[in-house]
Order: sequence, then structure tokens, then C-alpha cells
Amino acid sequence: MKYISIALRALLTLVFLGAGGAKLAGVEMMVETYNTIGLGQWFRYLTGIIEVGGVVLLWLPNRQVAGAVLLGATMVGAILANWFILGPSAVPAMVLGLMSAAVLYIHRAQLLAQLGRA
Repeated sequence: MKYISIALRALLTLVFLGAGGAKLAGVEMMVETYNTIGLGQWFRYLTGIIEVGGVVLLWLPNRQVAGAVLLGATMVGAILANWFILGPSAVPAMVLGLMSAAVLYIHRAQLLAQLGRA
């Protein structure tokens, strides 16, 4: 499971550093996407910070669950935005959400320890 976790976290890192970095850098496509969503550009910055922060947490000892939860929750929002506002396809967000859920599952002992059940 160790190597599966590393592989999943590496893939999530590549995707979310790219996407979060593009949001924070103000790439035109991201600006237009968030204009379409209609919540303002502050939401683009917030999402970018959450994505980059989630990636950092994936690699900190005993923080993988927190990173996976942040990234997974972001993908729930992305799925909803695609379904109700943006249109095309929510499949990429679903795949990333499932990958985040897999990391959460692999590191579930952290969650149990934080809840005092380990």
C-alpha cells in the first residue's frame, strides 16, 4: 500500500500543483471559468490556495488525510460546478475525487487516531 499511496499522491501533486498554480497565476482560462461560475475572482484564489495547500499536506507526516479531504472536497465542488454551470464533463473531477478518496482510505488510521479510536 505504501507504493500505491506514493503513486497516487504523486499524480495528485502533478495535477493540483498545475491547476492551483494556474488559478493563482491568473491564467486566462481560469479567470474566464471563474467569471462563468459567478462567485468572483476571490473564489479562484481561494480554490488555488486550497489546492496547493492540499498538495503540501499530502507530503507532510500524518497529514495525508487532511490533504486528501481538502482535495476531495474541492473536487466535489468542481463536479457540481460542471454539472450545473460549466457544462462539458465532470469525469476528470470525479477521477481526481476518487484518487483523493483512495489516499484517504489508505491513510484512514490517521483519521481514527485523531478521533481517539486507534
